[in-house]
Amino acid sequence: MDREALYAALDAFLAALGQGASAQVNWASDALFSENNVMLATDDGVWGTVQGLGDYRLRFADVRTRQVGYFGTLIEAIEESALTVRLALNEAGEVAEAELLIVRQSDSGIKFENPRYWDKPILHREPESPVDRAEMVRLSNGYFDTLQQNDGTIHTRFHPDCQRVENGVQTTRNPEFAKIVPVSALGCEEQFRMGNYRYDDELRARRFPLVDEERGLVLAFGFIDHSGRIDEYQLTDGRTVKSPVRRPHSFYISELFKIDHGMIEQIEANFITVPYRMPSPWDAL
Repeated sequence: MDREALYAALDAFLAALGQGASAQVNWASDALFSENNVMLATDDGVWGTVQGLGDYRLRFADVRTRQVGYFGTLIEAIEESALTVRLALNEAGEVAEAELLIVRQSDSGIKFENPRYWDKPILHREPESPVDRAEMVRLSNGYFDTLQQNDGTIHTRFHPDCQRVENGVQTTRNPEFAKIVPVSALGCEEQFRMGNYRYDDELRARRFPLVDEERGLVLAFGFIDHSGRIDEYQLTDGRTVKSPVRRPHSFYISELFKIDHGMIEQIEANFITVPYRMPSPWDAL
């Protein structure tokens, strides 16, 4: 199955999703569907509340594993929400797996104000100096190693111009957001070298199901667990800061990494709050 066939299957799924018409999806007889990390019937959840899809559309595909992914937005009665979609097709071209992450900010304990969703050309272009599939996954996993118990040690490689967007907000080199989260004034590597995310106790249940080798993209899923036990901690510049998380808490995350020249150049992330140490239904498969 080539890229165009995967995109056609994704577009058909999205057309059905935008109409709330699950019956129009070419489901496999044993299809699995999850919404925000909970397995549901293929016509439950968002299928009964969606009012349409937004204009932001980022597609990518893994021809080797017959998987296709999407970052966009979804419109319901209350708000427009960031959306991640991962589909896996069987040999017959039917949707065997559909994994959705919907960032409903009104349900979130940590709200990112004034999100916007815009096209980023860097995520569309082919890498100038690509690396192999295993190295792409290694660099992405190294990002998670860097984030977990962040003490200033870097376990991956960042491009000097690396940028990160989370839930529709740029959280690197963003002076406006830095008024709320000061570290957002820094670039990707600078934030981690500060040891800013020391309160991230564990990055658990990591999955890297989709690797778009042609575009240099890796789609990853996992959880960030916070025990809430850390009150104050010291940054690598000697300053003492307070942890923003003081209770047991977990994020369910989807992250898209753009890799070129053996470095992470761009990160697109969607995440939601879930019960502390919630397991993934996909891990049991």
